[in-house]
Amino acid sequence: MLSLEQLAGLLESHREAARAKVREFSIGRQFFAFNSAPAIMGVINLSPDSWYRESVCLSAERAIERGRVLHAQGAHIVDVGAESTLAHAARLDESAQKGKLLPVVQALAAADLLVSVETYQAQVARACLEAGAKVVNLTGAQEAAEIFRLAAAHQAAVILCFVQGPNVREVGDFDLAGDVVGRMRDYFSELADLAAKNGVDRILIDPGLGFYYRNLQDSAVRVRHQMMTFLQTFRLRDLGFPVCHALPHAFEYFGPEVRCAEPFFAVLAALGKTDLFRTHEVPRVRAVLDTLEVL
Repeated sequence: MLSLEQLAGLLESHREAARAKVREFSIGRQFFAFNSAPAIMGVINLSPDSWYRESVCLSAERAIERGRVLHAQGAHIVDVGAESTLAHAARLDESAQKGKLLPVVQALAAADLLVSVETYQAQVARACLEAGAKVVNLTGAQEAAEIFRLAAAHQAAVILCFVQGPNVREVGDFDLAGDVVGRMRDYFSELADLAAKNGVDRILIDPGLGFYYRNLQDSAVRVRHQMMTFLQTFRLRDLGFPVCHALPHAFEYFGPEVRCAEPFFAVLAALGKTDLFRTHEVPRVRAVLDTLEVL
């Protein structure tokens, strides 16, 4: 059971990191004051294989409608993905991904929404940036240098995801040994340096809590890892980059109340000083963050 004593011990061990400030910058025409106002990223899944049914949109029209709704509910950024990260999900080639993504990106960007595209493929990123996307949610580093150059050319932000493998669709077991957050710190330091050398000046980092790793299929192992990573997020802030977290759902524990899971995890993520909350449940998470702000 999580206790105040555990939280106090964690803070005492890393007090300097807890005081660190991160970079603040504009994406498109919107300025993000991350140190004082956390932001929300809503999710649109274009893959029928995605588990979170409320976010799945099987037509461009439905996805565009959901994007507008997410924005009205309080999402600062709308993240669109064409391929699920689930192990059994179908792999889509570049042409198929672009066919799904581009009509949605173009329409939402034309409506003046900030659009993020989740991909690890450079040609998909190129097409979406040309269509108006302002963020690349990078879920694999194989083509990172080219994607960084594309993002810089379009003055776009990049979210660097921690992935133990070439991309989120090609992973095995997650290495849980030792100081996982310390290894994340080293990974982000190196990848962010490559991004900066290729001209990217708007960088966020994402510890990548995905359940696509084989050994994280065990619910107790996965949720324990996720909870502790949330609480230790502040240890990454001395790198200077705002931290994005994709909120999980722990359906094994929440069962029919699974839509309450992401708001619960948002509390832990907020305690760990998360800057950008990626969620399928925008109004619920917004309510949680607004309530925490009162305190």
